[in-house]
Amino acid sequence: MRRFEVVRTKHDPCESSVCSIMIYLLLLVLVFAGPASCCGAQEYRTSLGQCCPECHEGTVVVRDCTVDSGTRCGPCETGTFMNRPNGMTKCFSCTSCDPGLGLLTRQRCSATSDSVCGVLDGFFCRTRSETGCSLAEKHSACQHGQRIKQPGTSRNDTVCEDCPGGSFSPDGVSCSPWTRCSKGQIKVKDGSSTSDVVCSNAARHRFCLLLPLALPFLTLCWCFH
Repeated sequence: MRRFEVVRTKHDPCESSVCSIMIYLLLLVLVFAGPASCCGAQEYRTSLGQCCPECHEGTVVVRDCTVDSGTRCGPCETGTFMNRPNGMTKCFSCTSCDPGLGLLTRQRCSATSDSVCGVLDGFFCRTRSETGCSLAEKHSACQHGQRIKQPGTSRNDTVCEDCPGGSFSPDGVSCSPWTRCSKGQIKVKDGSSTSDVVCSNAARHRFCLLLPLALPFLTLCWCFH
């Protein structure tokens, strides 16, 4: 009579560990994905895990739904808004367009939309946001010896450039060419980037130069006279 031998295989501990990890991960997916998937596109999940209809724009949840009644919603108070269907209990605060920051109100806040801020004249927007501009800055003033290359706008600051040679700007707005002394005049002061050439009548200039030299002689003559 033939004997049958039963061959025993060793159990691989690695296979058991991998299997346990896979089961654990699957349970995590079911725990976290399960409750979220129970609510529809226009529903929200309460703290008790119940699915309730969302409130419309301009309103928030006052009381969650029950078996006998739907969600109770209330309007946003003045100074607040809600711009989307929601399951929230508080509205968002309206953005303040502060003139002290160079801002003005382009669109007032309503129950369903936030304020839209613009910039005051003479300012440009430094930081933009979903509600327009959140921080503005005053246009830069060009220095003496410079001119405005590009005026400032609501989006960009002023662009300045130095006056080219032979011109000057005392106010930082525009550059003017140096004056050319006419016939009969002489230049008594050179021009610079901030000041013009100074001209003087040649005869008058000579008189002014000779007067200090002649004054002692005239004084001496007067004394002897």
